[in-house]
Amino acid sequence: MKILVINGPNLNMLGIREPDHYGREIYADLVAKIERHCNEKGIEVEQYQSNHEGDLVDKIQSAYKNADGIVINPGAYTHTSIAILDAVKAVGIPTVEVHISKVEEREDFRQISYVRLACVKTITGHGTNGYIEAIDYLAEEK
Repeated sequence: MKILVINGPNLNMLGIREPDHYGREIYADLVAKIERHCNEKGIEVEQYQSNHEGDLVDKIQSAYKNADGIVINPGAYTHTSIAILDAVKAVGIPTVEVHISKVEEREDFRQISYVRLACVKTITGHGTNGYIEAIDYLAEEK
């Protein structure tokens, strides 16, 4: 099984940006946590982060016929990007949306998720462990 983990804008600033919402774990720790978990489970994983919407769309499209599942934290593009929604729909790969914070308890604009419309599951508010839950969910569904 191969899973693509995609992180959108500002996720590279984990541990620095609003630690009350996102925690103190840095991005390198998240990458290592995911790599370790996938190695233990025998799952091939590719991880990608970009602050640019088009790069995220390109990465999703590159997963077509190359990945069995996608875990995505689109960051702020969650609430604005129909392009990312369309890319996830186009590739037809089971996708889990992850958010470190409890977006449902935050600002009104964070209540809208376009990408969720194409996802098989959404995990919010479980910190970086939400990524692990998403990977395990996709592995169990395969």
